[in-house]
Amino acid sequence: MQIVFAAATDVGRERDHNEDSHLVVHEHGLFVMCDGMGGHLAGEVASKLAVDTIHTIIDDYISDLDTPETPEARGRALETLIRSAVEYANRAVHALSRNEKTLGAGTTCSALLVRDGKAALAHVGDSRVYLARYGQIHQLSLDHTYAAEAIARGVLTPEEAAEIPEAAYLTRAVGPHPSVVVDTLLFDLLPGDTLLLCSDGLHGYIQSETELLDRMVQPIEEVPKQLIALANERGGEDNITAVVLRVLSEEAGDEFFDRTTQVAADLATLQHIDMFTEFSYAELSRVTQVMGTLEVADGEEILHQGECTESLYVLVEGSAQVVRDGEVLATLSAGTHFGEMALLTQRPRTATVRAAGPCRIRVLERESFYDLAQQDAVLGVKFLWKLAQTLSLRLEESCIPCKPPSGRATDQFGIFPSPFSKR
Repeated sequence: MQIVFAAATDVGRERDHNEDSHLVVHEHGLFVMCDGMGGHLAGEVASKLAVDTIHTIIDDYISDLDTPETPEARGRALETLIRSAVEYANRAVHALSRNEKTLGAGTTCSALLVRDGKAALAHVGDSRVYLARYGQIHQLSLDHTYAAEAIARGVLTPEEAAEIPEAAYLTRAVGPHPSVVVDTLLFDLLPGDTLLLCSDGLHGYIQSETELLDRMVQPIEEVPKQLIALANERGGEDNITAVVLRVLSEEAGDEFFDRTTQVAADLATLQHIDMFTEFSYAELSRVTQVMGTLEVADGEEILHQGECTESLYVLVEGSAQVVRDGEVLATLSAGTHFGEMALLTQRPRTATVRAAGPCRIRVLERESFYDLAQQDAVLGVKFLWKLAQTLSLRLEESCIPCKPPSGRATDQFGIFPSPFSKR
């Protein structure tokens, strides 16, 4: 996997100094963007200190990533290292913020660590990380502002949030407190992916995802220049920084392409499964990283009637038959899921599911699901909301003795989106 990059920063049209700092250490796969706050000296020094501290930690511990034996363990180690680096940066900036000359120092921070086809993101504040993939753009980071968090939790609509004076207030930053909660995301890199780390002085002027995508797919060296020029043309009231990296598809080997095909299939399948339809792309990526994979031969049992297992199964490739007491009840095709009740109960399986040809299946264990729900309450509620609706429909239909010819009796009434769905 070969990665190319470009980065640029600009003071903007209104400021007389630049409080943004950025860093690219290509040999480590490290990309960092920090936007300082707290005034001239405080903000400038805080962002530079955060960048330097992250660089030092990664430099000191990068060799530890060679120790884990399995890809899963190496992925966890990658995520842990970049999180730890930002936590160290927080402690360093917090000590700075208590100095009389740099009182109130703080900074946002978005950092990526790339290795072996995976990227680990660590994020605090309202700088952003975008991913351009297959003609679509996805915001991987969540703004830690009053407005963004209220919208994400369903408290306010985007229109309501836009009217609030405190909308842009940071709820989280590196430095103001002795410790900070760092958002992390581990995800797969695919050939052709382009990632952008940018300050709010840039993304604040982006009017649409299409506009940003059009610029992110330009030749890599042109992307930061074009984005900075755009922000300046529209006001340039803040410092502007863009760090861009791209995975070269022509340099990827066969093994990388095989994995890419599987990753793309997994994400596409989850996106169209009812249980995950309200998930953002970042949330789907988080789920896939904790799911196991089963390669099942024709005729092999995936689960057995009467056993007590604790997993949700997603059929990505192939088909399977549902059998109860020797009778075939249904045939499942790629893109369907089964076994979801085992995430909530320990009751025996009510049927056997057997592969009808070679199958590839993603498996979400109950313990992994609980960990996800504890780490990200919004993700957990989205999933449980959809599961509750599925059970509600099944219960209602089981009480209807004769379904109308058109299909489900409940279809005409519809169902409510969760409080956290996109609006």
